[in-house]
Amino acid sequence: MAILSFAQFHERSRWKIWDYAWAGAYFITICTHNREHYFGHVTNGEMQLSHAGILADVFWHEIKNHEKNVELGAFVVMPNHVHGILILTGAGAGNVGTLHATSLHATSLQTTSVRARSPQQKNETMAEISPKPGSVSTIIRSYKSAVTKHANRLGLVMKWQERFHDHVIRNDTEYNRISEYINHNPQKWQSDEYCVS
Repeated sequence: MAILSFAQFHERSRWKIWDYAWAGAYFITICTHNREHYFGHVTNGEMQLSHAGILADVFWHEIKNHEKNVELGAFVVMPNHVHGILILTGAGAGNVGTLHATSLHATSLQTTSVRARSPQQKNETMAEISPKPGSVSTIIRSYKSAVTKHANRLGLVMKWQERFHDHVIRNDTEYNRISEYINHNPQKWQSDEYCVS
């Protein structure tokens, strides 16, 4: 079975009609700022976690203890990013809840249109485009915040990039390929596009 590259998964367009609080499986990638190797290193195809890498690992697995209707699929911490599958099992609420899933151009248009409205219309529009509780965006924001908070508390140097990549997994075949890609990521580190020496 061919394992797709990271770029092949993430080159697909995000669904503008999709609500990222809806039940489904989501392939998530979060990179460190400037792809710095904060989380450890790969030796002989196995990830050796730094203290910051341990935090990234532990707090990912804690997500299911703090969020309702969430299960976790395959996950790996790499030197400068994490890959994981989030599975939302409950019915979502409202409109699309991930600002990162909207293009910068679309966000700019939304912001411009908000300025031209009445205060009540502005509040309603901001409520529509703000991340919803239980959405992918709020879950990832909480995860990143927890890792950063505890890294700072322990005096560890690390910083996330501002945004993250997501992909809605469409079927079982894709789910299995993505899981395999995640599980084999350390063995393929030297050819990984994020392997910046």
